[in-house]
Amino acid sequence: MGSALPLGDPAPLDGLLPPSAAERTHGHPFGVYLHVPFCRVRCGYCDFNTYTSSELRGVKQVDYAGQAVIEVGLAADVLERSGVPHRPVSTVFFGGGTPTLLPSSQLIQMLRAVDDAWGIAPGAEVTTEANPDSVDAQYLADLAAAGFTRVSFGMQSAVPHVLQTLDRTHDPERVPEVVRFARDAGLQVSVDLIYGTPGESLGDWERSLDSALAMEPDHLSAYALIVEQGTKLARQIRSGVYPEPDDDLEADMYELADARLSAARYEWYEVSNWARAASGPRAGGAAASGADALTGPATPTSEFRSRHNLAYWQGHDWWGIGPGAHSHIGGTRWWNVKHPAAYADRVLAGHSPAAGRETPDNESREIERVLLLARIRQGLPVATLAPDARQQVASLIADGLINGRAAIAGSIELTLRGRLLADAVVRRLT
Repeated sequence: MGSALPLGDPAPLDGLLPPSAAERTHGHPFGVYLHVPFCRVRCGYCDFNTYTSSELRGVKQVDYAGQAVIEVGLAADVLERSGVPHRPVSTVFFGGGTPTLLPSSQLIQMLRAVDDAWGIAPGAEVTTEANPDSVDAQYLADLAAAGFTRVSFGMQSAVPHVLQTLDRTHDPERVPEVVRFARDAGLQVSVDLIYGTPGESLGDWERSLDSALAMEPDHLSAYALIVEQGTKLARQIRSGVYPEPDDDLEADMYELADARLSAARYEWYEVSNWARAASGPRAGGAAASGADALTGPATPTSEFRSRHNLAYWQGHDWWGIGPGAHSHIGGTRWWNVKHPAAYADRVLAGHSPAAGRETPDNESREIERVLLLARIRQGLPVATLAPDARQQVASLIADGLINGRAAIAGSIELTLRGRLLADAVVRRLT
């Protein structure tokens, strides 16, 4: 959710969707994303739509949950009046910003509003992002008791000088403690890491991987640092405070991550995401033995993958609540006004907070479908490719970019080399 909203058509004040949206929703799961746009400190690399207290121009954090609840009600009304069939919510994701800057009672208030509006399906995944210094044991226990199932901690690194470059304020020694709190509360645990920070060595990255694996999370994300224009970090690099990220070093870091995670019984299911395998020990790293060793590596189950993020990559439907949040229903997508003050004005007036929307044409949808599904392990069926793209499959196998056995079985699965060159693979398939 970058700082600049896309261009698009004007969105109606009543938020009603075109008839095509209702026609294309059948059979698609429905998720809800709730954006909490508040941060204690703005990280130097961050380009998300977030605000510190000094940037809020009189907006009060304490009022935000009530405003989000209003949009939830508006969303339910819009979907009903637009003829979109009712569906219970299969995934809920609180992102930001730092959702856990709000009291747990306010996150629970928003979750209950979602349940009141649509119903939360049995076995639904309910996730919140959290900074390690923004929660304690009681906070996480409160969330678990209210129906949250998963917490994703923004660890980023275990190395103090890397955290300092990223303007992360938490103590890395705090992370294992809050992971234990989450596990004691019965929550699944994901940790997010960033690699390629200026000044970060391969040894630094290995130390972060070791620290993350020692906590035995259920899920781990590892993202290459992207230096976004307009951020503090971009200015620091431009002025020579920090060097440019090294693409070759980042590739080495990715290969190291994949090797260490595979050895610890994690399996990749999306280019930047790994989940704990269905069998074998927690990631603590005991080697497979007996039948497991004979049958090859286990695969991650849906229990440990991020089902909400998979819904994005698979083109399912979701409604995004909050300033700058993006939504997608039946091929129509839209985005809300960015600033919390403008958002509050809209929803308190009973208007849709949407700033603009678009319905991509068939060609654009196909390019996006390939781009997203190619990143998922066995996510893109060969048979669904255009004829010209299918002709590329043999050469992609020959170039070591996709798994030949998987392709023969009918799906595109990137090799390790292919994951490093995923954009090039997509260009050849579109």
